Amino acid sequence: MTTQTKDPSQDPSNPLFLHHSDGPGLVLTSQPLDHKNYTTWSRAMHVALSVKNKLAFIDGTLPKPAATDSTFATWNRGNNVVISWLYNSVSKDIITSILFATTAKEIWDDLKTRFSRKNGPRIFQLRRQLMSLQQGSNDVSTYYTKLKSIWEELAGYKPNFQCTCGGLQSLQEHTQSEYVMSFLMGLNDSFSQIRG
Repeated sequence: MTTQTKDPSQDPSNPLFLHHSDGPGLVLTSQPLDHKNYTTWSRAMHVALSVKNKLAFIDGTLPKPAATDSTFATWNRGNNVVISWLYNSVSKDIITSILFATTAKEIWDDLKTRFSRKNGPRIFQLRRQLMSLQQGSNDVSTYYTKLKSIWEELAGYKPNFQCTCGGLQSLQEHTQSEYVMSFLMGLNDSFSQIRG
C-alpha cells in the first residue's frame, strides 16, 4: 500500500492554499498605511491575514523553501499574493520603497522597523487630543467613538504585558477607570447629573 502525499495547496487549512477569491487585486484594509497610522494599520492587516490564513507568510513560520523543493512554486505563488495585498494596503509614496522586496516577510519586517517605533510625538499628540476632546455638538455615540479610537491607538503603543499574578487585572481596571473619567469629563453640561 502506498501513501499519497497530500498537495498542501489543496488543503484549506494550509497557508499555501489559495481560495478562488484570493486574487492579487484584493484590498484588505480600508485605510492604507501612511507615515502616521502604523499601529492601527498593522492590527487591521494582522486580522485580515489571519482570516485569510496567511500570517505564516509574514511571521516567519512558513519560510521560503529551496527552489528544488516540491512546494516552492506553490509557496512562491502564495508569497506573491500576500505581497500584492501589502502593495494594495500602503500609500503610493511607501509602495516604491517596498516594490523590490522578494518576500512578504521582508516587506512586513521593513514596514515594522520603519513605522512601529515608540513614536513619542504621536503619543503626545494623542494624549493632547484625549485631554481636549469634548462632546460639543456631537451626539454621545459619536463623541464616544472618537474617544475610543484615541484610546485604542494609544493602547497600541503600550507594551503587551503577560503575567499570571493578578496584577494585570488591577492595571486593566485602573485603565478602565481612566477611560470612564475622560469620557465623563468631556460630556456636555446637560449630562452633569451623570458626572455627579
